[in-house]
Amino acid sequence: MGKNKLEKFADMASYRNVVECPFWKLQAEGFGLRGKWNADFFGNNNPIVLELGCGRGEYTVGLGRRYPKMNFIGVDIKGARMWHGASEALRDGLKNVGFLRTSIEFIDSMMGEDEVSEIWLTFSDPQMKKATKRLTSTYFMERYRRFLKDGGIIHLKTDSQFLYTYTKLMAEKNGLPIEADTADLYAEAPESEAASIQTYYEQMWLERGLSIKYLRFRLPRTGELVEPDEDIPVDGYRSYGHEVRSTRQTGR
Repeated sequence: MGKNKLEKFADMASYRNVVECPFWKLQAEGFGLRGKWNADFFGNNNPIVLELGCGRGEYTVGLGRRYPKMNFIGVDIKGARMWHGASEALRDGLKNVGFLRTSIEFIDSMMGEDEVSEIWLTFSDPQMKKATKRLTSTYFMERYRRFLKDGGIIHLKTDSQFLYTYTKLMAEKNGLPIEADTADLYAEAPESEAASIQTYYEQMWLERGLSIKYLRFRLPRTGELVEPDEDIPVDGYRSYGHEVRSTRQTGR
């Protein structure tokens, strides 16, 4: 029989590869690991990569296996989901993999300047109605600038045509260098890094005939960022756990 949520939460509180920081704790105590993740958590000087919205942590764990000379932190607020990846990483001795349970809105309060080399956004909710909640919006790009190295890499892997189109327009409008761009990853670039790891739900989406989109671009430290003003058709976002939305609307 699988563990219930309370049992998983108890495990997470004891795991050495998990840091939990709810907002009330951040307000009351600050965040002691900010700027010290290499020294105090990983014990090395290897580059740090974040996966924001890591869910079950499969992608974070997969990256950790693939790149042992890099450090990976999966970030999400859902502890019961994160438990799966955290348990696997701990069980398999992946010392370059950690997890941070917190709200992504506060991520810039938990990472120091130049502390992160890359960010992965894997199957994020496209937040089609509110750009300030969209993880590839200029609102979040400004937050990422506070801790991402100058010219650091941002990866987007998504099944959402809306999020892919919006992010590409945002990068183009602001002159952010796009290094990889495919609207059908497994048809056009099956041997690429982005295609090397598949999550459980990603496999389901592929079986349902959804094409996976991928963008990789760099984020310079300076320069004004502006939102794209094009009307983007809102897709029927069919990812598990999200409602299907009407395709007759548009979002920005």
